[in-house]
Amino acid sequence: MTNIIINGVNGHMGHVLVSMSEKDPELSVVAGIDPYGTNDYSFPVYDSLAACRESADVVVDFSSPKAVDSILQECENRSLPIVLCTTGLSNEQLSHVNRASKSIAVLRSANMSLGINTLINVLKSFSSVFTDAGYDVEIVEAHHNQKVDAPSGTALALADAVKEGAEEDFEYVYERQSRRQKRGAKELGISSIRGGNVAGTHEVMFLGEDEQIVFRHEATSKNVFAKGALEAAKFLKGKPAGMYDMQDVIKEMV
Repeated sequence: MTNIIINGVNGHMGHVLVSMSEKDPELSVVAGIDPYGTNDYSFPVYDSLAACRESADVVVDFSSPKAVDSILQECENRSLPIVLCTTGLSNEQLSHVNRASKSIAVLRSANMSLGINTLINVLKSFSSVFTDAGYDVEIVEAHHNQKVDAPSGTALALADAVKEGAEEDFEYVYERQSRRQKRGAKELGISSIRGGNVAGTHEVMFLGEDEQIVFRHEATSKNVFAKGALEAAKFLKGKPAGMYDMQDVIKEMV
C-alpha cells in the first residue's frame, strides 16, 4: 500500500486523483493540502503541509507554480518524496527542484501520460530511420482555449526526442509567415492550435516524397495525467534521493 498526500486536492486534478485512487487497491489518500477551503472527503484537508499531522509515503502535487516552493521545502523538511506535476515553473523554481532532489526523491516530467512517455521512447528509437532518408518532421499540438503557453511542453519534449533519436541539430520553427522562403532541411516545425475543451492532442509527422508516417496521441480527458501521476507515486515510494521522470516509471512497469 502506498499512502499519499495530494497537494491541490480541491482543484480539478485533485478531484480526479481522489476519484481514481479510490479505485486502486494499492493506494490510499491519507490527507489533502489546499488553502481554498475543504471538501467532503473521507480524509482531512489542511491549508498547508506543515499543518498536516498524517504521515505518508509520497506527496502528489497538482497545484500552481506559486505553491511549489513551499511544498518542496516542507517535503525536504519531512524527508517526503514528491511527484511534481505542476507546470510553468520559473528557472529559479527549477533550480529549487534540482536542489531538493539532493535530499529527497523528486519525480517530474513534461507530461505524466504513460502513452506520451512511451511515444517519446519510440521516437528516440526510430526517428533516425526517417530523418536519415530525408523525411521532414512536423509536430502539431492542440489544447483547450484556456491554455496560455504555446507550444506545449509536451510538444517540445517530443521534438527533443526526435532530435535525440535522429542525432541531428534541428532548428525548431514555430511560425513561417515571416520567413518567405522554402523549408530548410534541418527545420523541425512545431504548430499550436487552441480551442474548445481539447485535453491534449499531439501529432508527430515524418513527411517524405511518397509517404507520410504520423504518430498521434490524443488525451480524451485529464484522467490520463492523473493515472500517470498515481503510477509515479507507487514507483517513488521508498526510492532514494534523486531526480526521476516517467521514463523511470515505464522501465519498472515493463
